Amino acid sequence: MKHLSIKVSGKVQGVFFRASTKDIADEIDVKGFVRNERDGSVYIEAEGDDEKLRQFVEWCHRGPDRAVVSKVEIAELPFQQFSSFEIR
Repeated sequence: MKHLSIKVSGKVQGVFFRASTKDIADEIDVKGFVRNERDGSVYIEAEGDDEKLRQFVEWCHRGPDRAVVSKVEIAELPFQQFSSFEIR
């Protein structure tokens, strides 16, 4: 199991990015959280196995229909054992 921090930049606020992120996380069983940042980006922490996280990160590069993703920055963090995925 891995823990990733993911910063998604572009037109990612006001386009249902957080709600869509929770939907996809719940669908593929990724745990963690998503929140809007003051700089207009979306910040995500996600935990899961390699394959689930690969699918999740792939989705983050696209986002929901109305989003325009310009950049995705990823770092690995220590595993925290989140029990669910939440919008913060």
